[in-house]
Amino acid sequence: MECTVSWTGNAGTRSGMGFVAETGSGHILAMDGAPDADRPGNGGQNLAPRPMEAVLAGAGGCTAYDVVLILKRGRHDVRGCSVKLSSERAQTDPKVFTKIHMQFTVIGRGIPASAVERAIAMSHEKYCSASIMLGKTAQITTGFTLIED
Repeated sequence: MECTVSWTGNAGTRSGMGFVAETGSGHILAMDGAPDADRPGNGGQNLAPRPMEAVLAGAGGCTAYDVVLILKRGRHDVRGCSVKLSSERAQTDPKVFTKIHMQFTVIGRGIPASAVERAIAMSHEKYCSASIMLGKTAQITTGFTLIED
């Protein structure tokens, strides 16, 4: 897997702390820093997600993908899945994630709660590289709501 991240600050863009990532699969992801009132030249303009937001979103995408795939492989009638992530970070550098809560909402027909619970556990214990990696510094907790459709 490869990725090239380039600073856009010298390209005449609006933000002095903007970055563009080009992934090995050929996709683009824009990132920007938060505005810095004390040192505007060191801050961004809030034009795109912060890099750590992208990390958190990647973990959410990774685990939601797993949950849907595991449920589908179990022949469950899954019709929707979302995960809301909330996090806390260390107060000092490096400001790693210290706590992450993932609250899943799974929509489907006739899916047993035990199947959703198992899919989430399998993702976090075996399959989701992103959340397993983040679990080295963060306490990760999960919950879910199952909605019958």
